[in-house]
Amino acid sequence: MAVAFVFPGQGSQYSRMGRELYETFSEAKEVFEEANEGAKVDIKRLCFEASEEELTLTYNAQPAIFTVSMAVLRVLRANGFKEEPLLVAGHSLGEFSAAGAAGVFSVSEGAFLVRKRGEFMQEAVPVGKGGMSAVIGLAAEKVDEILKEIKSGFVQVANYNTPEQTVISGEIGALEEAERKLKEAGAKRVIRLAVSAPFHSKLMKPAAERLRELMEGMEFKRAEVPILNNADVKLIKEPEEVKDSFYRQVFSPVRWVEDVLKMKELGVKRVYEIGPKNVLKGLIRKIDRGIEVINVEKPKDIEKVLG
Repeated sequence: MAVAFVFPGQGSQYSRMGRELYETFSEAKEVFEEANEGAKVDIKRLCFEASEEELTLTYNAQPAIFTVSMAVLRVLRANGFKEEPLLVAGHSLGEFSAAGAAGVFSVSEGAFLVRKRGEFMQEAVPVGKGGMSAVIGLAAEKVDEILKEIKSGFVQVANYNTPEQTVISGEIGALEEAERKLKEAGAKRVIRLAVSAPFHSKLMKPAAERLRELMEGMEFKRAEVPILNNADVKLIKEPEEVKDSFYRQVFSPVRWVEDVLKMKELGVKRVYEIGPKNVLKGLIRKIDRGIEVINVEKPKDIEKVLG
């Protein structure tokens, strides 16, 4: 059976995530140590002791989620999990975890990269100037159409999450106007998200430029497994393709609906969601219920999968 590994993005973090794994498996401890060394931050403390508020800060959430995802994967592989993925993919930040899973860089290098990505993204737009909102119950085409009418500033689609859930991102004034118009157009709910910046929008271009410059000095290896990317819904393997994808992803929409449909088209029947929570399971089920999704995060999940 063709399987894929998928990795969650920001918003999946929660206080004490990864703790049971860390206490149960020596392989998980190793991953946390390697990530600490790379990110130059105490990721164990962030995951196990930090407040939700501290953990949610972009530059903390990104290395923390990446580390937990990599720890789960390392434990699986070290304990006899034999299924090899046809491809790997991730939602936003999760694309970096997917690259780590495909051997593009080490845990230490990946943790350093996503910590820096978080810093660059946080610094690109001053806090309070931009934001994001989830639009529920309105077709993506209609959302796109309405955003073209917004006059009070910049706003764009950031995430095509499911056929009925689209996330928009932009300047606060434009976001407020868009929220009002989307409700008038029949959106069931429009929810302002608890994020500190307008991610996956052109306002993030300065962060993307800094990330590109940083990656120029890093050596990426060729992916051992194809990575299905967010920006183009394309399978990539070459180091320069991966760097370019990471660069453009910062200011481009996450085309998750198309990613899932592409997996289906390529024959994927089962998806393992590797990392904290099960956000992607919910999204995938709303896109195509024919794909089986198994969330792997805690020791009990690992026992079940290995069993």
